[in-house]
Amino acid sequence: MSNQWKAICNVADIPVLGARVVNRATQPAVAIFRNSEDRIFALLDRCPHKGGPLSQGIVFGEQVACPLHNWSIELQSGCALAPDEGCTQKFSVKVENGQIYLDTAELNANVVEAAAA
Repeated sequence: MSNQWKAICNVADIPVLGARVVNRATQPAVAIFRNSEDRIFALLDRCPHKGGPLSQGIVFGEQVACPLHNWSIELQSGCALAPDEGCTQKFSVKVENGQIYLDTAELNANVVEAAAA
């Protein structure tokens, strides 16, 4: 079974070390991040700690710092770096010819709540 991909935006639409928010009708938003190497990541726009908007955080390397309490979240996995614990949902991303795509099945699925220890 092949994935269905939805075009979201161009890589150039996201500032380097920035994010773009993809709103969903009945689910929390998804944040798409661009790091300094133009790698693209997508996470649920909610920190596993207190639900802070990760899209408003500072991107550095392959991490984003939550704007509320400065937790560092790995962009690749969605998980907090030790000593903090917990993960936020990550989304599959595909980039072709400068266009960013997200998996429609993941976008339409219910949010999977990752339990913080």
